[in-house]
Amino acid sequence: MPEAPAGQLLRAERLAVHVLVDNVTDIASTTTGGIIGHVANVARGEAWALSGSCLCCANWGLSLGLDIVGLTGDVTRVLFDAGPDMDTLTRNAQLLGYSFEGLDGIVLSHGHWDHAGGLPAACRPGTPLHANEGMFVRRCIRQPGGARIPFRDPPSPGVLAAAGATVELSVDARLIGKRYVYLSGEIPRLTAYERGLPGHQTWDPSTEEWRDDPLIADERWLAVHLRDKGIVVFTACSHAGVINVLTHARRVFDPVPIHAVMGGFHLAGPGVEATIQETVSDMARFGLARIVPGHCTGWRAVGALANAFGERVTPSSVGQTHVF
Repeated sequence: MPEAPAGQLLRAERLAVHVLVDNVTDIASTTTGGIIGHVANVARGEAWALSGSCLCCANWGLSLGLDIVGLTGDVTRVLFDAGPDMDTLTRNAQLLGYSFEGLDGIVLSHGHWDHAGGLPAACRPGTPLHANEGMFVRRCIRQPGGARIPFRDPPSPGVLAAAGATVELSVDARLIGKRYVYLSGEIPRLTAYERGLPGHQTWDPSTEEWRDDPLIADERWLAVHLRDKGIVVFTACSHAGVINVLTHARRVFDPVPIHAVMGGFHLAGPGVEATIQETVSDMARFGLARIVPGHCTGWRAVGALANAFGERVTPSSVGQTHVF
Protein backbone atom coordinates (compact mmCIF):
# COMPACT_ATOMS: atom_id res chain seq x y z
CA MET A 1 0.00 0.00 0.00
CA PRO A 2 1.14 3.60 -0.61
CA GLU A 3 2.86 5.40 2.25
CA ALA A 4 0.80 7.60 4.59
CA PRO A 5 -0.53 10.17 3.89
CA ALA A 6 -0.39 9.11 0.22
CA GLY A 7 -2.69 6.19 1.01
CA GLN A 8 -5.51 8.66 1.76
CA LEU A 9 -5.13 10.58 -1.53
CA LEU A 10 -8.47 10.70 -3.35
CA ARG A 11 -8.64 9.54 -6.95
CA ALA A 12 -9.63 12.03 -9.63
CA GLU A 13 -11.57 11.53 -12.85
CA ARG A 14 -9.91 14.29 -14.86
CA LEU A 15 -7.07 16.78 -14.57
CA ALA A 16 -6.56 19.99 -16.55
CA VAL A 17 -3.29 21.90 -16.13
CA HIS A 18 -3.16 25.54 -17.23
CA VAL A 19 0.35 26.78 -18.03
CA LEU A 20 0.19 30.31 -16.61
CA VAL A 21 3.95 30.95 -16.76
CA ASP A 22 6.72 29.13 -18.60
CA ASN A 23 9.97 30.05 -20.35
CA VAL A 24 8.65 29.29 -23.83
CA THR A 25 5.82 30.57 -26.01
CA ASP A 26 4.81 28.59 -29.09
CA ILE A 27 1.53 29.33 -30.86
CA ALA A 28 2.32 27.65 -34.18
CA SER A 29 3.45 24.06 -33.51
CA THR A 30 0.85 21.35 -33.91
CA THR A 31 -0.08 19.51 -30.72
CA THR A 32 -1.11 15.98 -29.91
CA GLY A 33 -4.32 14.94 -28.18
CA GLY A 34 -4.86 16.24 -24.69
CA ILE A 35 -3.47 19.74 -25.30
CA ILE A 36 -5.50 22.92 -25.84
CA GLY A 37 -3.29 25.48 -27.56
CA HIS A 38 -2.40 29.01 -26.51
CA VAL A 39 -4.48 30.77 -29.18
CA ALA A 40 -7.56 28.66 -28.51
CA ASN A 41 -7.30 29.52 -24.82
CA VAL A 42 -7.14 33.29 -25.30
CA ALA A 43 -9.51 33.62 -28.29
CA ARG A 44 -12.75 34.73 -26.63
CA GLY A 45 -15.39 37.23 -27.76
CA GLU A 46 -16.41 38.61 -31.12
CA ALA A 47 -13.98 41.54 -30.93
CA TRP A 48 -10.95 39.30 -30.42
CA ALA A 49 -8.18 39.55 -33.03
CA LEU A 50 -4.75 37.95 -33.00
CA SER A 51 -2.15 40.43 -31.77
CA GLY A 52 0.73 40.69 -29.34
CA SER A 53 -1.50 42.30 -26.74
CA CYS A 54 -3.78 39.26 -26.59
CA LEU A 55 -1.04 36.67 -26.10
CA CYS A 56 0.56 35.49 -22.88
CA CYS A 57 4.15 36.49 -22.14
CA ALA A 58 6.87 33.92 -21.64
CA ASN A 59 9.24 34.55 -18.75
CA TRP A 60 11.87 32.58 -16.90
CA GLY A 61 9.81 30.68 -14.34
CA LEU A 62 6.86 28.38 -13.86
CA SER A 63 3.27 28.56 -12.70
CA LEU A 64 0.72 25.79 -13.21
CA GLY A 65 -2.98 25.96 -12.39
CA LEU A 66 -4.34 22.49 -11.59
CA ASP A 67 -8.09 21.90 -12.04
CA ILE A 68 -8.95 18.48 -10.62
CA VAL A 69 -12.35 16.88 -11.21
CA GLY A 70 -13.26 14.27 -8.62
CA LEU A 71 -15.18 11.04 -9.22
CA THR A 72 -18.39 12.77 -8.10
CA GLY A 73 -17.83 15.82 -10.33
CA ASP A 74 -16.51 18.14 -7.63
CA VAL A 75 -13.73 20.51 -8.74
CA THR A 76 -10.55 21.31 -6.79
CA ARG A 77 -8.21 24.11 -7.88
CA VAL A 78 -4.57 24.33 -6.79
CA LEU A 79 -1.88 26.75 -7.97
CA PHE A 80 1.63 25.29 -8.20
CA ASP A 81 4.15 28.14 -8.08
CA ALA A 82 3.59 31.69 -9.33
CA GLY A 83 6.38 32.55 -11.75
CA PRO A 84 9.02 35.26 -11.39
CA ASP A 85 6.91 38.38 -10.86
CA MET A 86 3.38 39.61 -10.29
CA ASP A 87 3.08 41.41 -13.64
CA THR A 88 3.65 38.28 -15.72
CA LEU A 89 1.36 36.12 -13.62
CA THR A 90 -1.45 38.69 -13.51
CA ARG A 91 -1.31 39.49 -17.24
CA ASN A 92 -1.31 35.85 -18.32
CA ALA A 93 -4.03 34.83 -15.89
CA GLN A 94 -6.30 37.65 -17.13
CA LEU A 95 -5.76 36.72 -20.77
CA LEU A 96 -6.50 33.06 -20.03
CA GLY A 97 -9.52 33.85 -17.87
CA TYR A 98 -7.88 32.16 -14.90
CA SER A 99 -9.13 33.42 -11.52
CA PHE A 100 -7.26 33.27 -8.22
CA GLU A 101 -10.55 33.55 -6.37
CA GLY A 102 -11.65 30.35 -4.70
CA LEU A 103 -8.36 28.48 -4.93
CA ASP A 104 -8.23 25.45 -2.65
CA GLY A 105 -4.49 25.90 -2.15
CA ILE A 106 -1.28 27.50 -3.38
CA VAL A 107 2.00 25.58 -3.27
CA LEU A 108 5.51 26.98 -3.44
CA SER A 109 7.85 24.30 -4.74
CA HIS A 110 11.08 25.90 -3.45
CA GLY A 111 12.38 29.31 -2.48
CA HIS A 112 13.72 30.63 -5.79
CA TRP A 113 12.59 33.94 -7.30
CA ASP A 114 11.41 32.41 -10.58
CA HIS A 115 8.77 30.37 -8.75
CA ALA A 116 7.93 32.68 -5.84
CA GLY A 117 7.97 36.21 -7.23
CA GLY A 118 4.35 36.28 -8.33
CA LEU A 119 2.86 34.79 -5.15
CA PRO A 120 1.40 38.00 -3.64
CA ALA A 121 -0.73 38.50 -6.77
CA ALA A 122 -2.33 35.06 -6.29
CA CYS A 123 -3.06 35.35 -2.58
CA ARG A 124 -6.65 35.84 -1.46
CA PRO A 125 -8.13 36.00 2.06
CA GLY A 126 -8.10 32.57 3.63
CA THR A 127 -6.39 30.72 0.78
CA PRO A 128 -3.97 28.12 2.22
CA LEU A 129 -0.40 28.64 1.02
CA HIS A 130 1.84 25.63 1.57
CA ALA A 131 5.59 26.01 1.99
CA ASN A 132 8.38 25.20 4.44
CA GLU A 133 10.70 27.44 6.43
CA GLY A 134 13.75 26.41 4.40
CA MET A 135 12.36 28.30 1.40
CA PHE A 136 12.70 31.75 2.97
CA VAL A 137 16.45 32.31 2.98
CA ARG A 138 18.94 34.43 1.05
CA ARG A 139 20.52 32.73 -1.96
CA CYS A 140 22.98 33.37 -4.74
CA ILE A 141 24.96 31.69 -7.51
CA ARG A 142 28.74 31.75 -7.18
CA GLN A 143 30.39 31.89 -10.57
CA PRO A 144 33.61 29.99 -11.37
CA GLY A 145 35.64 33.18 -11.02
CA GLY A 146 34.25 33.81 -7.54
CA ALA A 147 31.73 36.59 -8.25
CA ARG A 148 28.25 36.08 -6.85
CA ILE A 149 24.93 36.75 -8.56
CA PRO A 150 22.37 37.43 -5.84
CA PHE A 151 18.84 36.04 -6.04
CA ARG A 152 15.90 38.25 -5.16
CA ASP A 153 14.43 36.94 -1.89
CA PRO A 154 11.02 35.21 -2.10
CA PRO A 155 8.13 37.09 -0.49
CA SER A 156 8.31 36.39 3.24
CA PRO A 157 5.56 34.52 5.12
CA GLY A 158 4.61 37.88 6.63
CA VAL A 159 4.20 39.48 3.21
CA LEU A 160 2.14 36.52 1.99
CA ALA A 161 -0.06 36.64 5.08
CA ALA A 162 -0.55 40.38 4.60
CA ALA A 163 -1.67 39.64 1.04
CA GLY A 164 -4.40 37.42 2.52
CA ALA A 165 -3.01 33.90 2.41
CA THR A 166 -3.08 31.50 5.35
CA VAL A 167 0.57 30.43 5.35
CA GLU A 168 1.09 26.81 6.42
CA LEU A 169 4.75 25.92 6.99
CA SER A 170 5.80 22.29 7.38
CA VAL A 171 8.63 20.05 6.17
CA ASP A 172 6.34 17.02 6.15
CA ALA A 173 4.40 15.37 3.33
CA ARG A 174 0.70 16.20 3.42
CA LEU A 175 -2.57 16.10 1.51
CA ILE A 176 -3.95 19.42 0.30
CA GLY A 177 -6.75 20.59 -1.99
CA LYS A 178 -9.53 18.58 -0.32
CA ARG A 179 -7.26 15.49 -0.35
CA TYR A 180 -6.88 15.45 -4.14
CA VAL A 181 -3.26 16.65 -4.15
CA TYR A 182 -0.21 15.10 -2.47
CA LEU A 183 2.60 17.46 -1.46
CA SER A 184 5.87 15.64 -0.86
CA GLY A 185 8.34 15.88 1.96
CA GLU A 186 12.10 16.15 1.38
CA ILE A 187 13.29 14.32 -1.73
CA PRO A 188 15.87 11.55 -1.15
CA ARG A 189 19.03 11.98 -3.23
CA LEU A 190 19.90 8.56 -4.64
CA THR A 191 21.38 8.91 -8.12
CA ALA A 192 25.11 9.42 -8.52
CA TYR A 193 24.79 12.02 -11.27
CA GLU A 194 22.00 14.31 -10.00
CA ARG A 195 24.00 16.65 -7.80
CA GLY A 196 21.77 19.69 -7.54
CA LEU A 197 22.64 23.20 -8.71
CA PRO A 198 26.40 23.80 -8.96
CA GLY A 199 27.52 27.08 -7.40
CA HIS A 200 24.28 27.58 -5.45
CA GLN A 201 24.84 29.15 -2.03
CA THR A 202 22.75 30.11 0.98
CA TRP A 203 23.45 32.86 3.49
CA ASP A 204 24.13 31.59 7.02
CA PRO A 205 23.16 34.35 9.49
CA SER A 206 24.84 32.55 12.39
CA THR A 207 28.27 32.85 10.74
CA GLU A 208 27.45 35.79 8.44
CA GLU A 209 28.93 33.84 5.55
CA TRP A 210 27.76 32.19 2.37
CA ARG A 211 27.74 28.38 2.46
CA ASP A 212 27.57 25.95 -0.43
CA ASP A 213 24.04 24.60 -0.86
CA PRO A 214 23.77 22.69 -4.17
CA LEU A 215 21.11 20.25 -2.95
CA ILE A 216 18.34 22.82 -2.23
CA ALA A 217 16.68 20.53 0.30
CA ASP A 218 13.55 22.71 0.59
CA GLU A 219 12.32 21.55 -2.84
CA ARG A 220 9.04 19.59 -3.09
CA TRP A 221 6.86 17.90 -5.75
CA LEU A 222 3.11 17.37 -6.17
CA ALA A 223 1.03 14.40 -7.30
CA VAL A 224 -2.54 13.72 -8.44
CA HIS A 225 -4.00 10.18 -8.71
CA LEU A 226 -6.09 9.68 -11.85
CA ARG A 227 -8.50 6.77 -11.90
CA ASP A 228 -7.49 3.96 -14.30
CA LYS A 229 -4.22 5.77 -15.17
CA GLY A 230 -2.10 6.32 -12.08
CA ILE A 231 -0.05 9.15 -10.64
CA VAL A 232 0.70 12.44 -12.40
CA VAL A 233 3.82 14.00 -10.87
CA PHE A 234 4.51 17.74 -10.97
CA THR A 235 8.10 18.83 -10.46
CA ALA A 236 8.75 22.54 -10.69
CA CYS A 237 12.53 22.64 -11.14
CA SER A 238 13.98 19.22 -10.28
CA HIS A 239 17.05 20.57 -8.52
CA ALA A 240 16.88 17.20 -6.74
CA GLY A 241 17.00 15.54 -10.16
CA VAL A 242 13.91 14.40 -12.05
CA ILE A 243 14.94 10.75 -11.66
CA ASN A 244 15.20 11.20 -7.90
CA VAL A 245 11.75 12.83 -7.97
CA LEU A 246 10.22 9.96 -9.95
CA THR A 247 11.97 7.36 -7.80
CA HIS A 248 10.59 9.02 -4.68
CA ALA A 249 7.09 9.15 -6.16
CA ARG A 250 7.19 5.48 -7.17
CA ARG A 251 8.25 4.50 -3.65
CA VAL A 252 5.59 6.67 -2.03
CA PHE A 253 2.73 5.36 -4.20
CA ASP A 254 3.81 1.76 -4.85
CA PRO A 255 2.12 -0.25 -6.40
CA VAL A 256 0.17 2.53 -8.18
CA PRO A 257 2.00 3.30 -11.46
CA ILE A 258 3.41 6.68 -12.38
CA HIS A 259 1.40 7.82 -15.41
CA ALA A 260 3.06 11.14 -16.30
CA VAL A 261 5.52 13.80 -15.21
CA MET A 262 5.26 17.53 -15.93
CA GLY A 263 7.43 20.53 -15.06
CA GLY A 264 11.02 21.70 -15.13
CA PHE A 265 13.60 18.91 -15.35
CA HIS A 266 16.65 21.12 -14.59
CA LEU A 267 18.73 19.89 -17.52
CA ALA A 268 19.84 23.24 -19.00
CA GLY A 269 23.18 24.79 -18.15
CA PRO A 270 26.85 23.84 -18.07
CA GLY A 271 26.64 22.02 -14.76
CA VAL A 272 23.84 19.62 -15.73
CA GLU A 273 23.70 19.15 -19.50
CA ALA A 274 26.27 16.36 -19.24
CA THR A 275 23.62 14.30 -17.38
CA ILE A 276 20.99 14.44 -20.14
CA GLN A 277 21.68 11.02 -21.62
CA GLU A 278 21.76 9.28 -18.24
CA THR A 279 18.51 11.01 -17.29
CA VAL A 280 16.77 10.00 -20.51
CA SER A 281 18.00 6.41 -20.16
CA ASP A 282 16.82 6.12 -16.56
CA MET A 283 13.46 7.74 -17.31
CA ALA A 284 12.62 4.75 -19.50
CA ARG A 285 12.41 2.63 -16.33
CA PHE A 286 9.17 4.34 -15.26
CA GLY A 287 7.01 3.45 -18.27
CA LEU A 288 5.55 6.94 -18.47
CA ALA A 289 2.60 7.50 -20.80
CA ARG A 290 3.25 11.26 -20.99
CA ILE A 291 6.32 13.41 -20.40
CA VAL A 292 5.78 17.19 -20.33
CA PRO A 293 9.10 19.03 -20.05
CA GLY A 294 9.10 22.77 -19.45
CA HIS A 295 10.81 25.70 -17.71
CA CYS A 296 14.47 24.79 -17.00
CA THR A 297 14.57 21.55 -19.04
CA GLY A 298 16.34 23.20 -21.98
CA TRP A 299 16.19 22.50 -25.72
CA ARG A 300 18.96 19.90 -25.71
CA ALA A 301 17.12 17.75 -23.17
CA VAL A 302 13.74 18.26 -24.85
CA GLY A 303 15.29 17.04 -28.11
CA ALA A 304 16.84 14.02 -26.43
CA LEU A 305 13.56 13.14 -24.73
CA ALA A 306 11.62 13.47 -27.99
CA ASN A 307 14.14 11.25 -29.79
CA ALA A 308 13.81 8.59 -27.09
CA PHE A 309 10.08 8.68 -26.36
CA GLY A 310 8.46 10.14 -29.48
CA GLU A 311 4.85 11.30 -29.17
CA ARG A 312 4.82 10.61 -25.45
CA VAL A 313 6.77 13.88 -25.09
CA THR A 314 4.58 17.00 -25.28
CA PRO A 315 6.65 20.08 -24.33
CA SER A 316 5.06 22.71 -22.14
CA SER A 317 4.45 26.23 -23.45
CA VAL A 318 2.83 29.23 -21.80
CA GLY A 319 -0.90 29.58 -22.51
CA GLN A 320 -1.52 25.88 -23.09
CA THR A 321 -3.86 23.56 -21.20
CA HIS A 322 -2.75 19.96 -20.76
CA VAL A 323 -5.61 17.56 -20.10
CA PHE A 324 -4.87 14.19 -18.51
